[in-house]
Amino acid sequence: MSWSSDDRTIDANGRCTTPVGNTVDVPDASWTNTIGDSELITVWTDPDFDASPRAFYYVRVLEIPTPRWTAYDAKYFGIDVPAEVEMVHQERAYTSPIWYTP
Repeated sequence: MSWSSDDRTIDANGRCTTPVGNTVDVPDASWTNTIGDSELITVWTDPDFDASPRAFYYVRVLEIPTPRWTAYDAKYFGIDVPAEVEMVHQERAYTSPIWYTP
């Protein structure tokens, strides 16, 4: 199975090594929602489906990066933060599993 969107490709092992884009403006503690999709709707078929064993399916989702609370505080208080402080955050989510029992 492979999937592609722009330059992000999921390989046969289900992995994508290219990170999603990043529109975060750290000094302004803002970002634009101009990349990715705002909604995901699809119908998926497992070409290797075997009806005999039990199985489950789920989806992992990545949100585009957004400013972390430290970026908002740095802007609000007008302070410089050390370089090792994370300023960008990327949420991840998992869907509820779909269980299949023969």
